[in-house]
Amino acid sequence: MALTFKSAVQNSKFLSSFLKPVSTAYANVAGYRQIGLRYDDLIAEENDIAQEALRRLSLSNPREAYDRVYRIRVAQQCSLSHSLLPKEQWTKPEDDVRYLRPILEEVTAEFAEREAFDNAKVLPRK
Repeated sequence: MALTFKSAVQNSKFLSSFLKPVSTAYANVAGYRQIGLRYDDLIAEENDIAQEALRRLSLSNPREAYDRVYRIRVAQQCSLSHSLLPKEQWTKPEDDVRYLRPILEEVTAEFAEREAFDNAKVLPRK
């Protein structure tokens, strides 16, 4: 198993205690919570992997898919009116969960497996 930055940070008490406040401050400065969005709402929908993940989300959890579309529409309205939502309507950090990331990872692995299978070289017998 390869050591990733994420696992290194999670396994190190020092790195975790140092980077957690930085990541919290970044999320607050980014401003997406102030217009009612979650982090996974920011994922671009223009590629095949994201499209498939969103299709699976709507099949497995239609309420979450509906809520996502609603949050994006509210954010667009805030953008058009150059305003933020009232503070009580901001997305709370505990509500900002990664709902699309597990599906994206699953779809990415399936696409990579399909690509590897489609590009398999068949060697003739000797």
